[in-house]
Order: sequence, then C-alpha cells, then structure tokens
Amino acid sequence: MVVSAQHLASDAGLEVLRSGGNAVDAAVAVGYALAVVYPAAGNLGGGGFMTIRFADGRATFLDFREKAPIAATRTMFLDPDGHVIPGLSTDSWLAVGVPGTVAGLEAASQRYGRLGRHTVLAPAERLARDGFVLTDGDAVLFAAETPGLAKDPGARAIFTRDGQALKAGDRLVQPQLARSLERIDSDGAASFVQGPLAQAVAAASQLGHGLITLDDFAHYRVREMTPISCMYRAYQVISAPPPSSGGVTLCEILNILEGYDLKAMGFHSAAESHVLIEAMRRAYRDRNQELGDPDFVVNPLSHLLDKSYAAALRATILPDAATPSASLPFAPASTEGQQTTQFSVVDAAGNAVSVTYTLNGWFGAHRVAGDTGILMNNEMDDFTAKPGTANMFGLVQGTANAIAPGKTPLSSMSPTIVARDGHLAMVTGSPGGSRIITITAEVIINVVDHGMTLEAAVDAPRLHHQFLPDRVDLEPEALTPDVRNKLAGSGYTFRDVTPWGHAESILVGGETLSAAEGASSLGGGLVLFGVNDPRAPAGSAAGE
Repeated sequence: MVVSAQHLASDAGLEVLRSGGNAVDAAVAVGYALAVVYPAAGNLGGGGFMTIRFADGRATFLDFREKAPIAATRTMFLDPDGHVIPGLSTDSWLAVGVPGTVAGLEAASQRYGRLGRHTVLAPAERLARDGFVLTDGDAVLFAAETPGLAKDPGARAIFTRDGQALKAGDRLVQPQLARSLERIDSDGAASFVQGPLAQAVAAASQLGHGLITLDDFAHYRVREMTPISCMYRAYQVISAPPPSSGGVTLCEILNILEGYDLKAMGFHSAAESHVLIEAMRRAYRDRNQELGDPDFVVNPLSHLLDKSYAAALRATILPDAATPSASLPFAPASTEGQQTTQFSVVDAAGNAVSVTYTLNGWFGAHRVAGDTGILMNNEMDDFTAKPGTANMFGLVQGTANAIAPGKTPLSSMSPTIVARDGHLAMVTGSPGGSRIITITAEVIINVVDHGMTLEAAVDAPRLHHQFLPDRVDLEPEALTPDVRNKLAGSGYTFRDVTPWGHAESILVGGETLSAAEGASSLGGGLVLFGVNDPRAPAGSAAGE
C-alpha cells in the first residue's frame, strides 16, 4: 500500500513494489516522483525526515533536512536596527538552505533498499521526460502560486504558460528535470556533492546573492538517529526526534491526554476539546523554547517525555476554564511553513515507511537553480530570525532555534508509525507546518480513543492550538455551535480557517483498530487499508 498527495507518485511506489522492491525502495521512488508531479512540495531542492519500522520491530530514522549554509549568521535577516526584514527569509536566495533530499533518498536506498537506483528512479524520469496531465487538484496549486513563480525566469518557463497559470488538462513536461534525474541515476548522491547539479545550485545561489557554495554540499551529511518512542494507551508511537519537534511534542500531548477518558467525553465535545487544547498549549510551550538541532543544543528529552512530567502538566489544567498562555512560564525562544507533503508505505512483509519532506512554502523560494529544473526551498525561514518574532506560520520561538552555520532548523514534521504488541498497526503523518503535530495527534486519538475507521479519522474536522498566538484554529464544523459557545464562555478565542494538512495514512488488519486486533499477524498476509486525505484531491491510495 502506498498513499501520497499525488496519484501518479502513489502509482510509482506501487510499480516499484510490484518489481520486487521493499517499502524503502517504494518510498524512495515516491520521493523522486513527487519532485516531478507535485512540485509545490515534492522536491530535489529541499529536505525531510524518514521514519522506518522493519517487519521484525526494529526502527530507525533518517534526517535529511536542509541546513544553514556555512556563511549563515544569526542576524542575516535583520536590518541594522535589529528588525526582521520582511520577505528576506522566504523570498530570496538567502532563504535557501542546503538541500538534503537527494542525499537522504540515496542513503535510504543504499542502506535499506533492495533494488538498484535505476529501477526506483525510472518512474520519475519517465514522468519528467514524457510529462503528465494536470488534474483539477494539481492545477489549484499552480493557480495560487503563479505570481511568485512568474518572477523567476527559470520557474516561469517551466511552471507557467507565458506567465499565466497552468490549468487542468495541460501537460507539464520537464526536460531539464528529467536530465537532472538522469544525472542522479548515473552518479547518485555524488551529483549533489561536487557534481554538475551541486555546481549549478551553487552558481545560481551566488548569482542571486545567496550563501550556498560547493563547500556546503561537501560538508552535508545525512543523520541516522533513534526515533522518539512513547506509549499511548496500549500503542507504541514511533516518530521523529530533534531536529524535529514532532515526535517529542506529539508524545507530550498524548502523555497528557492519557489521563483522560476521551472516548467517554466524546469526539470534540466541550470536555474533550478543552483538554485537547490545553494539552496542545503546554506541549507547544515546551516545543517552542526547549528544542533544537541536537548538534547545537541539549534537548531535555527524558524530562519532556516522562509520564510524571505529563501528570504534573495535567494537574495544571483547570476543569472548566482556559489557561491563558501568558500565565504559563515562558522564555521567548523562533518560525515555520505548512506546505510540505507526506507519504506512507507498507510492503507485503510488514516493513513500514513514513516520510515527510518539504520545500517549506508552496514551491519553496519560487526559484529554479540554473538549467536543472530543480525548485529550491525557503527553509531558512524555519529558524528563529529574531527570538520572540513570529515566522510565516505564526510560530514564536526561541534561541535554541537561532541561525548558526551548518545548523538544521527546528521542524514540526512528524512521520509516525504506530505498533501494538510487536505488530504494525498504523502509518501516518501530514504536512501543515506547525499544525502537523496536532493533525497527527488527532488522527491517532480518533482511531485509538474514538474507534473511528481510518477514513473517518482522517476526514474528521480538526482544531489546533500552538501556545502563541493564544487562539484556537478551527476547520469548518470542527465544533458544534453549542460546544463553541460553551468554550468561548470558558475563555477561548477562535479563528475559522480553511481545511489544512494531508494525513496520508495506512491502517493494518481492519478498517478500525478494534477490527484489526489479532488480524495483523503476517501468517495470512497483511490486510492494508490506505486513505488519501480528501484535503489532497490529487492524491491516492494505491495497493494490491
């Protein structure tokens, strides 16, 4: 089963599984294919995280996030008076971090894949060379971002029609990107070290007054790390460690909520919504000030993940009143974007892969590197340009996430795998910037506590609180009018927003977790239920 935000990428992963590949091979194929068919977030010029759980229960995590260039400085986005320069961290070559996607996909393939590079790259090369026809779901992204894409000559030539938005029914052919993929097929990760692709990115950066040089590529390393792991009810939750805040914050939210009977409270009742919001508030306070790149800061993981710490936080939640964020101890600490993409894979043996990768904003910095066809990220905005100042996603962070040469910015990406009693249960994750963590938490809560089918759990309307700003974001129909009024009377402020995130998910053994109990054994083969989030209309679940 392969689930992604673009149906052709899902098909590419399934093609590789049918060719004898394992879940890692398929994930790598999806990653490359999304760079072609989902250029708004799929990428070669960005970075991301991969969580892997093998059929025997072992788990590992690959960090291939972008890094700050060697020449980066803590004040690079501030004017002489110390004020943040609007747009500099999102819409310039200075916004571009050193990309890690190719290095990460190649590391995964070489360490844990079964097939050769050419086989896993073939679908992406074909899609770039021959092109593909845009659906309505594809076209809506181009329509929104065409003004930005039209400003860069390289992006304008590829992703617009003489400056006008591509439309459903148009065929997008990308010969430059096809050649870049062929170069990767030939040279592997070396193409992004001293090879022509690295040279082209470095040259374009210098021409655009950016900071990336060939030395940045030579010093880039993929990190393999131990995932964050915690127990929620009877389930093991395996997710992303720092430099992602995702796994820690997700587990902290779940640890706090474990002390409540959410099922008895009812989905998004006043009682459940109250404790959800307060758990999110407290976990995001810690996220924003405590976490950062482990090569640069000490992350107090054992403390933040301790069940007794969660119990202490739970004890501060008032039974019928909001806790103003300003009343909680807080040392202002940094920023982040919503436009990432998630894909999930499970193979017939029970190996599972969850990947979230990103350009940060839609189409990143809206800049193509030379004649490579590769869109570049604007990931430097994920750093704290100035402690206490909000980033493009409204996150207010601290000094632990300050810019430093070679540092990885803090992320909310949370590629997550859930197991029970040694058996794989679920694979999930989502884009959504700072909302990724709460999306992932709510999907887990919906299936574990409320017994929803995976489809219902993914489709269900969402709420979100991230400590600052002190408000609750609501998707349409997330709360009934009565519940909303009752919570408003308890001190909550709301903002209505359009639906967010794409929780591309797989459930093992049944349509619900209760139906899957005892059915996830590999003895009779896996029964897999894949769900493409309807918020990603171009996506699909592809399996057999």
